[in-house]
Order: sequence, then structure tokens, then C-alpha cells
Amino acid sequence: MNIALPLAITAGILSASVTAAPVSNTQLAPTLDKSSSASPTMVSVTESKRALALSLSQQYTQLAPVLHEEISQYQLNAPLNELKRSKRAAPFARSMVAMDETLRVDKGIEDYTDTIMELRLADKTMLARWQAGQSPLFAWEPEGNDKNWSYIEAYDIDGNIHLLDVYNVPDRPVLVVDTNSRKELKAGIKAMNDEIQRLQSLNSENIAPKPMPLQSRSMAESTFNTQASTPSISTTVLKKIRLKDDHEPWISGKAEIYAIVTGVNPSRDEPVLDIIDMPYLDYSETDYSPNQVMIYWQRYRWSAADMLLMEKDDGTNYKDLARTLLEVATTALKAIPDPEVQAYAIIPQLTGKVLEAIPDSWATNDDDFVDVFYTLRQGTMYNDYSAAGNNVTATFAPLTIDPTQ
Repeated sequence: MNIALPLAITAGILSASVTAAPVSNTQLAPTLDKSSSASPTMVSVTESKRALALSLSQQYTQLAPVLHEEISQYQLNAPLNELKRSKRAAPFARSMVAMDETLRVDKGIEDYTDTIMELRLADKTMLARWQAGQSPLFAWEPEGNDKNWSYIEAYDIDGNIHLLDVYNVPDRPVLVVDTNSRKELKAGIKAMNDEIQRLQSLNSENIAPKPMPLQSRSMAESTFNTQASTPSISTTVLKKIRLKDDHEPWISGKAEIYAIVTGVNPSRDEPVLDIIDMPYLDYSETDYSPNQVMIYWQRYRWSAADMLLMEKDDGTNYKDLARTLLEVATTALKAIPDPEVQAYAIIPQLTGKVLEAIPDSWATNDDDFVDVFYTLRQGTMYNDYSAAGNNVTATFAPLTIDPTQ
């Protein structure tokens, strides 16, 4: 991108004059070098969002009525689908559509959602001032790990750059060019689970069913006979959860958390990876009581599983991530001569390999990994149980789901 940013400090306010090349669809949807190890997708996302923010600042007078119709106390975002319907927003929306199409392909979710781009008011405390007519700034998330951000750049309507504090919410309204994280993660989780299921279906013909020891076979037959008359499902439910304050930048918005439950297939020597959405986990230092089923125990050997909590990262290709996680877990399991000897003690080994498989290029914006609960057991109650890193506290309870009478 040919955007010159000569920074200057004037009257104690950090600002910059900007000379910008015209924003074109080519600039907004650059070709990505997939072979690079330096996270080319993340760089292109950041620069494309910058270009859109500049375009938004230049067209804001025309777009303002549309944005005021969409953004309110009930909804702080203006989705791309709504912008496309407005004639006023049509030129800007076309540029946004080009970026949206590229992003969905790069993230591996093009078959799971129609759009993910949006404009978002950064914080609800800005709404009254913006509705009263205060001129906004137009921002985007910087590239790289947020722990290394020095400031957040934002344009004003005159094309000047303002450098904003990373953690303190600005007094001035800020419109953020971003993806809808909730919509993106929902599509990403579906893509990951589908990819894992597809790959394991392809490999299942090469993995022989595990012979059961006599004791296990007897127990299984007993369970089967019982379930034949009164079938039920053994699960573990998340009753309560709380995340510690991780001091997220204000521009990042709500947290988007998901879980990866890891274990071993009860009938085959292959790993089990279940990706579970946790759409209610928006903020840290808040107690949530979801009553969500997290583990279906018939899927896991030894009545044991680990649970990783992850945060959505802006640079993730969900299908590629699913392939890699499954590959490393499968390789780790194959390296163990006789899993039955160590039994459920091998599950943390698989979980460790899964964590190692998340390289920096997939964790370009946030740390991505939140925390992990090791060796959760079937039928066990865990009250205010701290995860390994002490970043999460949760209460888990066993639940048997009986058939409808």
C-alpha cells in the first residue's frame, strides 16, 4: 500500500498528515503469499483495514446517516449486509465486500458464512457523544501481539492520524473497521469440527478397532444391557465460569472464547478433539452460569479428558488449524507403544502437543491460549476449580441425561 504516514507531534496532541493513494479493490484484497512464515495474512488484514478506515474517513459525511440508523444502544455495529442495502453506502460497501470475500477464504470459512465484515462503535460509553454529533475517529486493530502494541492509530475526517492509548478508552467516539468476531468464530468452529470429522473419516479405514480387555468387555456389555432398556447419556456440565482480567485493549471488543476438549477414542487408538463454542463469555471478572454440556463421555476412553480454553485470533485459518491439531495429536498418540499402560496419563501429553502446534503465526493478535483444565474425570464434581494457569475458575458437575418418558 502506498500510504505515507509522516508523524508529527503538534500542540501536545499526537497526529499526522496523511497522503493516501486512492483505495482500490486490488489494495483491499491483496494476493497472499501462503508460503511465507511471517504471517502474511495478518499483515494484509491490517493494511486492508487501514485502507478501509481511510476510505471511511473520506466518505463519512455521506455514510453518517446510514450508520446512525444502524448503530444504537441495542446494537453497536453496522453489518456489511446492511451497508450493502444502502445506496448512500454503496461505494464504500463495494470495497468492504472485496475485503470480506478475501478474508473468508483466507480463514477457511467461505462455505460457512456469507459475510463477516462490519463497522463497530468501539465502546458503549461513546454512543451518546456520537449521537449528539461529535466527530468520530476511524480505527483498526494494529498487527502483531497486543502486548507489543505501543498505540492504536485512527484517522479523523480530515485524514490526520491520531495515536490512541492501547488500554484507556478514548473520550472521542471511535468507529472500528473489523470483522464480526461472534459470527466469524461460529463459522470457524463449524469449519474446524467438520474438517476434523472429514479427516478422521478418511483415516478410520486404516485404524483397526481396539480389542477390549475381558474386564472392559464385561463392563461394556453390562452397560449396553442396561442402556437397552433405559438408555442415558453421561455428560459433564459447566455450571459456572469466571475469567481473570487480562487487560485487553479497548479496540478488541468482547472476548470470543471457545474450548477444545481432548482425549482418546474409546474404541480406536486415535485422538478425539471436540471444538465447543462458548458465546456467552464476553468479559473478564464476570461470573457466568451457562449450564452448558461440555463433555459427552461416551466419546472418551478412561473416563478422562482435558479442556483447553482458547481465544479467537484474527490471523487464523480454521481449517488449517484443525488439520494441524489433529495431525500432531495423532502423531503423539502413535508414538506411545501401548496407551493402555499409561491410560489417561497420556491425555495431557496429547494436550501438550496440541498447544505446541499453535505457532506464533496463528497467535498474531492475542495470546490465543487462555488456560487448560487437565484430567477432568467422568462423574466428578469440581467446585470453583482453578485451571492450570490460574486464569480461569470454573464449576463442573456430572449430569446424566435420561430419555424422554
